Amino acid sequence: MSFKVRSSKFRHVYGTALKREYCYDNIRVSKSSWDSTFCAVNPKFVACIVESAGGGAFIVLPLSKCPHNDNVIASGSEDCVVKVWQIPDGGISRTLTESVVDLIYHQRRVGLVLWHPTARNILLSAGSDNQVVIWNVGVGEPLIHIDCHPDIVFSASWNFDGSQLLTTCKDKKLRLINPRSGEILQEAICHEGSKASRGIFLKGGLIFTTGFSKLSERQYSLRSPEKLDDPIVMVELDTSNGVMFPLYDPDTSMIYLCGKGDSVIRYFEITAEHPFVHYINTFQTPDPQRGIGMMPKRGCDVSICEISKFYRLNNSGLCQAISMTVPRKSELFQEDLYPDTIGDIPAIDAEDWFNGQDAEPILISLKDYHQPTRLPTASEMKVAKKPNILDKPSANKTVKSSSNSTTAPPVAKPQFNQPQQSIPDDIVKEFKEEIRKLKAMIVKHENRIRALEARAAEDTTDAAKDSGDSLVLKNNDQNDVETKDNDTEYVDTNDDDD
Repeated sequence: MSFKVRSSKFRHVYGTALKREYCYDNIRVSKSSWDSTFCAVNPKFVACIVESAGGGAFIVLPLSKCPHNDNVIASGSEDCVVKVWQIPDGGISRTLTESVVDLIYHQRRVGLVLWHPTARNILLSAGSDNQVVIWNVGVGEPLIHIDCHPDIVFSASWNFDGSQLLTTCKDKKLRLINPRSGEILQEAICHEGSKASRGIFLKGGLIFTTGFSKLSERQYSLRSPEKLDDPIVMVELDTSNGVMFPLYDPDTSMIYLCGKGDSVIRYFEITAEHPFVHYINTFQTPDPQRGIGMMPKRGCDVSICEISKFYRLNNSGLCQAISMTVPRKSELFQEDLYPDTIGDIPAIDAEDWFNGQDAEPILISLKDYHQPTRLPTASEMKVAKKPNILDKPSANKTVKSSSNSTTAPPVAKPQFNQPQQSIPDDIVKEFKEEIRKLKAMIVKHENRIRALEARAAEDTTDAAKDSGDSLVLKNNDQNDVETKDNDTEYVDTNDDDD
């Protein structure tokens, strides 16, 4: 039996959590019951909603969320006012008390703010008064008021060019709306459970939702805008209680499901092949998450094949960075992993969009963000020259001098620096005693040798007088001198031993 394995370059994506010393700690995360991610991220800053009296407080950390200006962030709170702030480079070093623009319209707390993906200064806000307002932040005025929701709006999402708006509501319905007129184009039951549901637009126009069934089982679905009431895929995931936030990467067509109170991040790939939503893997962490923010693609490190980056808010107050990486050995820019992505330049102005003009986001190449491992230059590769042992002449090689004589060059003896070691006293005493005995033996032999030499000289003199013989010195090349270990022994011509 054979089966076909689906081919995908994202099958082996793995997550890595940065160490605690590279994360933000001691953040008092908001305890609000509103189902929000409590976190927004861009390549410069990460903003976290914190606990405060009356609500509406947040902290900006150097690393908000205007897609066309990394230093601008919008906030909504329980005081019913939407505020737009200008963040200085480096983050907030002091408490900001004056916002750039105050947008006043809602009668109850504001729980949702969302920037337009392509138009400059277009901001959407939704509150507990069931109202949705689209603002022109540049002049501080509302452009469009949408009041088609009978209950609280849980989520909102723009399509790729910002021409349509998708919302989920507490009445369990999913609505596709014309944002310029407020007209409902399509609506259907999103999920049958009473808990909060979420919906997002995918790049190709499909819609991805998360919610609960009647039995409080968590579900996700994939739908077509033309048939919202007939899901292409509806899958029951588990029975946990936390609301799932779908985070979407349009460049890789990957969905990351992050549940409130969960300690895992599940990620899927959307394709045109059945079952369309393909499970890839799960990233497990020891601590449950209270909120999470996703970094735009232009803030990812393309040199290590990082395709997504998240900032998780834990109940302990830790803001932890998590990197999703495709394992590849090459350090070159991977064009198949990084197609042109959404940049920070708006495609149209607010007035043009309000007058009916649509435009897709301006895409940029991430190749300019790639910083491969830099090879050292020629000047940086120079090192201190050391003598090469191969350059030294051989010990057997002769060198001619100026007088045409051949002499062997001196060979340098290696010098060894032996470490000094302490010797026990008993061994030292033993060596000294052996040396003393050797000296005594040498003196004794020297005295005996001198006595024998003197006796031999007397016997030779007596024999010469008696027989008239004379001493004969033997030839040097025969027996006169015998060299043994550089010692010279003189041999007498007489046969006598003494």
